[in-house]
Amino acid sequence: MPKSVFTDAYRLLIEDLVAARRAKKVSQAELASRLAKVKSFIAKVERRGRRLDVLEFCAVSRALGYDESELLARVVARLPREIEI
Repeated sequence: MPKSVFTDAYRLLIEDLVAARRAKKVSQAELASRLAKVKSFIAKVERRGRRLDVLEFCAVSRALGYDESELLARVVARLPREIEI
């Protein structure tokens, strides 16, 4: 079984977060600053080298100016019926 950061479902989650960040014209460095993290934290998440937990997803969503349920709904709409973990 692949690690969860390499599953299709997790890829969709990260793609949507990256698209949301870019739509707001926020750089990785700016997002990291808003979260009191280093830029490499965001880069690693976006490269799927580090998995986000639910609370981190919420923090990233809010730092981008989105309601986390709005971003999660986008992801859920694209998820396959069977989710590999």
